[in-house]
Amino acid sequence: MKALLRLLPKVIVVAVAFAAGSAHAADKVETFPIDQVMGKADAPLTIIEYASTTCGHCATFHKTTLPEIKKNWVDTGKARLIYRDFPTGPAGLSIGASMIPHCAGPDRYFGVLALIMDQQDKWMRAENPLEALKKAVRLAGMTGDDVDACLKRQDLAQAIQARAEAAHKQSGIESTPTLVIGGKTLVGARPYAEVDAALKAAAK
Repeated sequence: MKALLRLLPKVIVVAVAFAAGSAHAADKVETFPIDQVMGKADAPLTIIEYASTTCGHCATFHKTTLPEIKKNWVDTGKARLIYRDFPTGPAGLSIGASMIPHCAGPDRYFGVLALIMDQQDKWMRAENPLEALKKAVRLAGMTGDDVDACLKRQDLAQAIQARAEAAHKQSGIESTPTLVIGGKTLVGARPYAEVDAALKAAAK
């Protein structure tokens, strides 16, 4: 963990949101330049997921509930999912692991994030989490040098922090995972049936 913390830039919590301001007419949602979107841009429904790479409940959600949401709602074009990092403790580790998928690029973002979530118990418990993370994302084509360069990006660390700060101040987000569907908030790793019911209600 110390190696990862040394590579991370000094993270400054920025209170002003990096808002891009644009939103789709079908489901108006404030967007941020670093938002990552799964699904069609013109999907009638928007799911906003706030999650942390070091949150065990988030990893469970990504391995169990998210695949069902993707299959039944995102892949069918009925909804899009906006993923937003909401770092939790240990702060340095959470922010660092959140930065890596962004550096993989939009085409590989969710694939790298899935690797990090799927192997969370391994790299978080490793003697050297940074090396364990590098090994995990190597499967997606990211090299150790790619990860080292990524963790030096102060602009990205600040943007992640700014967006999380905005989520807390503007939307009252306090914990992970949290979903926002049609203006309604679902807190915790909810089973698919509950998320599905919320989506069906929002679609009416």
